[in-house]
Amino acid sequence: METHRIRNDKVDMPVSPKHAKQVLRVIMDSNALFVPTQFRIDIFEELGVLLNRNFEPILLTPIRREIQKLAEDGPLNARKDASYALKLAEKCKLTEIDEAGLSPDDSVIEAARKFGCPVFTNDRALKKRLRDINVPVIYVRQKSRLEIVGRL
Repeated sequence: METHRIRNDKVDMPVSPKHAKQVLRVIMDSNALFVPTQFRIDIFEELGVLLNRNFEPILLTPIRREIQKLAEDGPLNARKDASYALKLAEKCKLTEIDEAGLSPDDSVIEAARKFGCPVFTNDRALKKRLRDINVPVIYVRQKSRLEIVGRL
């Protein structure tokens, strides 16, 4: 079994050959798709480096709707950023989720429980809720890199 270093060089993760070939789903919160315009970080490249394996970005329908609404009705600068976020969203696998009265954050939590996968978000309250139920969280650290809290 080989060992790979996570980007921050603090943690060694053993990765079996079988495990390295599995595709890891990563749920994208709306603010994750705004990271490239806010911090000039290529999120897909950085996720590949951080996770050190194949991954599949997942976009939930309530999150996509949230971004679309901002692109249509938000302030001018937010509309521009939201339009770019929608273009990035095309790289994600759109996943329908039964949202019967759920907020976008609640739908992210339910999907993370159902799929058992990490979530990429910078939302402080959502990060806390996810960590309380032991879901790994990926977030922007020091406005320059991605970091993960929790065990994959």
